[in-house]
Amino acid sequence: MGSAPAILIVDDSSDDFLLLKRAFAKSGVANPLYWVRSGREAINYLSGTGPYNDREEFPIPSVILLDLNMPDGNGFDVLTWIRNKFPSGGLLVVVLTHIEEIRKINRAYSLGANSFLTKPGNPEELQELINIFSGYWLLNNRGPSARRQSSADHKLEPYDDN
Repeated sequence: MGSAPAILIVDDSSDDFLLLKRAFAKSGVANPLYWVRSGREAINYLSGTGPYNDREEFPIPSVILLDLNMPDGNGFDVLTWIRNKFPSGGLLVVVLTHIEEIRKINRAYSLGANSFLTKPGNPEELQELINIFSGYWLLNNRGPSARRQSSADHKLEPYDDN
């Protein structure tokens, strides 16, 4: 395992996973990719249960690409579980799905999604999306620390612009 933070792809389509894997490779993304095919598998992976109990082999990801339509627990179930277990953030969840219904987009954001992207219809558009995604979320975005902070860690400091 390299030093780059892991990316977990939660998608029941092996074709979509292979296209994503290829697009990430073409974009030069060094982050290791992990893949699970259902909501239940995603929760097992993130909680470190069952076959995912070895954190050396299955590290906590820094980014999750989450499909909404899956068997055995949909993306909304996974998103709800994630935000209940990791309420202060530290896990970036990007919904990546074929759905474009505003009601479902709003629901994903209300449950704590950091972004909502629609899967493109062809590999060239997917490559462009992954290039933009990796540039923004992996290279330029500065997220919160995954370390949980106690209330004692939350001290207000005077603002100093010098």
